[in-house]
Amino acid sequence: MPPITLNPTGKTYLRIKVTTKQPKTEYLSTLDDGTIKIRLKAVPEKGRANEELIRFLAEELRVRKDTIEVVSGATDTVKLVRIG
Repeated sequence: MPPITLNPTGKTYLRIKVTTKQPKTEYLSTLDDGTIKIRLKAVPEKGRANEELIRFLAEELRVRKDTIEVVSGATDTVKLVRIG
């Protein structure tokens, strides 16, 4: 993952584009507009892909899972995620 500076006094928002049903979950790249591309092993059914994304971000950013929320795009490939 690219270095991400989390706002210690407020919320940090990330725009993330996901590709599901991949061989493994991993960071892929960052687009010119700052959107982060992530491959997810999970399937996009019953919230599994969102759960996998939250788990991955929590692990990579070393934060608790309950501080991460998909605020928009829950059923889309482009998501807005709030951390904090």
